[in-house]
Amino acid sequence: MQRVSNCILRKNDQVLLLKKPSRGWWVAPGGKMELRESILESAVREYKEETGISLNNPRLKGIFTFVIENKGSVVKEWMMFTFKATEFSGDLLEQSPEGDLAWVPVNAIPNLPMAGGDYMIFDHVLNKDSLIYGTFTYNENMDLLSSNLEAEGELIKKTKG
Repeated sequence: MQRVSNCILRKNDQVLLLKKPSRGWWVAPGGKMELRESILESAVREYKEETGISLNNPRLKGIFTFVIENKGSVVKEWMMFTFKATEFSGDLLEQSPEGDLAWVPVNAIPNLPMAGGDYMIFDHVLNKDSLIYGTFTYNENMDLLSSNLEAEGELIKKTKG
C-alpha cells in the first residue's frame, strides 16, 4: 500500500496550497514516503522539495485511507498522514516542480476545486484540535462515493453516495 504525507501550513488567515496541473485541483503540499522514512520525515522533506519552505514543529492531525473502486472492486488504495504547522523558515519557491503555489485565504478554501474529501480534511484540521481518522472512497473519475470520519472515538461524519 502506498503511503503519502502532507502538511497544511497556516500563516495567520492563509494557507499555502499547491495547484496540481493534472486536474487543476488545490492540495496541501506533500508526497510519497520513501523507504525507512518516518511520516514526519516524509512530510518535512516533501514540503521542502515542493515549496522551498522548512516546516517547524508540524503536528500530526489526520490519518486517512483512500480507496478507488470500480463497480465495488478496489482498484487502488493508499494511506495519507496529514500534518499541520504554523511555524516555518525559508523562502517560497518561485515555481514548484509540482504545480503552482499560492497563499490562499482560509475562507476561500470551500470554493476551490479539490477532491471531495479534502474539503472535510481542511475543515477539521484548520478548525479543530483533535486528531482525525478517515476513509474516503472514490470512483475512478475521483467522484467521492463515501466517507467516514472519526475524531478520538467520536463519529464526525459518515456519508454514502
